[in-house]
Amino acid sequence: MDNIDETVFTYRSHSLQDTGLLAGALAAASTPGMVIGLDGDLGAGKTAFSQGYARHLGVKGIVNSPTFTIIKEYEGRLPLYHMDVYRISLQEADELGLDEYFYGQGVCLVEWSSIITDLMPPRHMHIYIETVGPDERMITVTGIGEPYGELCRQLIQKWG
Repeated sequence: MDNIDETVFTYRSHSLQDTGLLAGALAAASTPGMVIGLDGDLGAGKTAFSQGYARHLGVKGIVNSPTFTIIKEYEGRLPLYHMDVYRISLQEADELGLDEYFYGQGVCLVEWSSIITDLMPPRHMHIYIETVGPDERMITVTGIGEPYGELCRQLIQKWG
């Protein structure tokens, strides 16, 4: 496998609104086939990020964690496939046929993506959310390959 460059952007969020700004910037730049992995401790804000992302993608209605359904599909400017793989094994995830989502016409948000690292596309965006205070989060955005590296460079240029 060839080496794939990574670009890292770190963002300090002081509120849900700040997290929504970052989610909105990424949603605005979204294109078909985009895959974003979300990781962090329980309660760090993965679902809150997903809700902000969906809102900025034009999804109407309530977006909540697909913890027990594993995958929820929403319609917006692009189809949104919101996944939560916390409760499944790598083998079970492999049997879901995730490639159809990853390489489809929508955008995939995968909560707990580190569980299925081996199944994630080689080029994707990874977001790690760390709790640093009651309302503060340190959000590390890693663009793995292109076009994700370019998105990170744009975030650095705008907010870095």
